[in-house]
Amino acid sequence: MSATQTRQRYAILAPGLFATRSAKTAHGVIAYGRDEVVCVIDPDHVGKRVRDVVPYLASDAPIVASLDDARAYAPSALLVGVAPPSGALPQAWRATIVAALEAGIAVVSGLHQIFAEDPEFIAAAERGATWIWDVRTPPQPRLFSGAGNGVAPRVVLTVGSDCAVGKMTASLELARAANDAGVRARFVATGQTGIMIAGSGTAIDRVIADFASGAAEGLILDNFAADREGEAPPDVLFVEGQGGINHPAFAPVTLALLYGACPDALVLVHLATRTHVDDYGTPLLALRELANIYEALCATVKPARVVGIALNTLGLDDAAARSAIARATEETGLPCDDLVRFGPDRFFSEIEPAIAQKTAPRR
Repeated sequence: MSATQTRQRYAILAPGLFATRSAKTAHGVIAYGRDEVVCVIDPDHVGKRVRDVVPYLASDAPIVASLDDARAYAPSALLVGVAPPSGALPQAWRATIVAALEAGIAVVSGLHQIFAEDPEFIAAAERGATWIWDVRTPPQPRLFSGAGNGVAPRVVLTVGSDCAVGKMTASLELARAANDAGVRARFVATGQTGIMIAGSGTAIDRVIADFASGAAEGLILDNFAADREGEAPPDVLFVEGQGGINHPAFAPVTLALLYGACPDALVLVHLATRTHVDDYGTPLLALRELANIYEALCATVKPARVVGIALNTLGLDDAAARSAIARATEETGLPCDDLVRFGPDRFFSEIEPAIAQKTAPRR
């Protein structure tokens, strides 16, 4: 079962971590989710509001110490708000998950650990007559077929210099800007936080390697290329990117999307303050060099150009952010902006002509 059936009232579980980047799932759902966040569980910040701890999140949801405190806000679901590299639930949190399920509160998790396969959690959900949504449950295996090249909507894929630089955010902001401009657009979720926000999608990093490109193509074909009831067909699909092409651990998922999503254009996303691949120390490539690599890889299968740079200037003041944007524009010769700090509308208007046409696969 998933949270797509009805809108939820989320209590977000992030004890000791809500103020850190480890809670990017919590931050993303609060910023962009369709469902209401009624509180956050983090004993380190009891009595504060979300915006007091993470200022760029415009939410007055309270931060509480425990599940018992959270229940005063009548949550319908408990959302695990962190995504640790191990993909496993911290052992100390198990009791909270069990207590929530036994109380009839659904549990939503984007971890690699599948809660619905855990006997203790299954039994607790049965006692509470509630459900578990494992966002990272993979789809049935399917091989890439090439049929994704023939979909009518133009496909724009965000690609990155590293993980956690803002690819999901850029995709969401661009989809919003396009719709505001009268261009029908949809966001295509490929990671756990994006799926929680959109209500559907596939976590590509959970798919067996041989079928990862096919899973990406399946998103285009099955979930987004077809008309949805009550909606006009989309003009543009903005596909959430994952990883980075020179990331020592996560480049394979990047490549799967680069080919499987059949993109017609790419938007390169970079965190202005980062110089090395996080946790690995691998130097980040210059933006122009990185754009050339992405384009060269696409050229071997289906050409797609980098049409702009979405620069994440978090941590810089406005003057430093504008200077970083100007440098990126000069280096690459491409439109560049911070789509959150300065809004996505100008950037979208600048790249719109470059995403107006479909591209054909190499023959």
